[in-house]
Amino acid sequence: MSPGEPRSRSGLLAGLRVVELSSYVATPLCGLTLAQLGADVLRVEPLGGAADRTRWPLADSGTSLYWSGLNKGKRAVAVDMESAEDRRRVADLIVRGGPCAVVSNSDRYPEFGYAELSARRRDVIHVLLEGRAGGGAGVDYTVQAATGFPMITGAPDSASPVNHVLPAWDIAAGLYLAVGLLAAERERLCTGRGREIRLALEDVALATAGNLGYLAEAQVTSHRRTKSGNDVFGTYGRDFVTADGERVMLVILTKRHWEKLLAATGLTAAFEGLADALDTDFSSESQRYEHRELISTLLARWFGVTPYAKAAEVLDRHRILWERYRSFEELGRDGGAALRESDLFAVVDQPGVGPHLAPKSPIVVDGARLEPGPAPEVGQHNPELLPGPHVTRSPADERGAGAA
Repeated sequence: MSPGEPRSRSGLLAGLRVVELSSYVATPLCGLTLAQLGADVLRVEPLGGAADRTRWPLADSGTSLYWSGLNKGKRAVAVDMESAEDRRRVADLIVRGGPCAVVSNSDRYPEFGYAELSARRRDVIHVLLEGRAGGGAGVDYTVQAATGFPMITGAPDSASPVNHVLPAWDIAAGLYLAVGLLAAERERLCTGRGREIRLALEDVALATAGNLGYLAEAQVTSHRRTKSGNDVFGTYGRDFVTADGERVMLVILTKRHWEKLLAATGLTAAFEGLADALDTDFSSESQRYEHRELISTLLARWFGVTPYAKAAEVLDRHRILWERYRSFEELGRDGGAALRESDLFAVVDQPGVGPHLAPKSPIVVDGARLEPGPAPEVGQHNPELLPGPHVTRSPADERGAGAA
């Protein structure tokens, strides 16, 4: 295999090379999504490694579990990004060889931009993530603050905004980037032409708020959305505690779900009487939401006298939508026993972390998924991908190592 040639891989995207100039969540997730489908993803970092190589959570060794998770199965090169010669070497890597795409979250270096790369290679695909449309800065947590979602998240009696611990806009943006890249790849296969794809993190958040109707509601109605805790807005859903202290989440979406829940809990007659007394129809989704406090009072009594094992058996037998709350610690306890039951996970021996269960792609292709590989070390693939001197540490790193 000649330097720079993609490794032999199976999967839908075998033969596609993706050069990733990125950090943190959205763009690495784009690369990971493509790698898990068979693309050869090359992560380009500055000497000493990208800033997100130290992001929490960390293994006891100090190795970033975050980095290891988002960069499984990729290759990595490290270069001096302040060196015009090193930037030229990376640009040369992009334009040579088979089908190639670039994923980036920075337009700092013109050599890696679409204008210069497409002048050298007509069919290059370039995908760029911005914070705000037009190039303004922004990250998930600042974008969250501007979308309205934190103002309706959290307990009803709290006036403070609550940012979600899950970086939802980063995740959605990463998947949008992958979709945009693959759409451009389809056109390239048909026409031989490359494309420039741009995506703003803020646009992803605002588009989602619009697509879900939240922005239209504010425009065309006098409704004012408020915090609703664990209630599911506009339908019926709430958490309950069983007699032995287990907490479960219950969701009722349809008339059939409602009827099954009443049969399971023995509350059919009670709610028929309430419906007559209140002149309402609990089979209506909107009416269930309107009367959610009354419904929850009766259901809480049933859960409160029913042990978890019995509640689980009854709810499962009636095919009701529910689940017990679990912590990350419980999911990963005893060597990840709960994860081993799923075909989604496989053991990866990650340097600095050791063997652990790591996810494959959620996408199943012809009944199978590609096995995950470990994330690369800093500059691990410099010798095979970049001709010339192989320096992977910055001068400051070297001075620090010598002092130690």
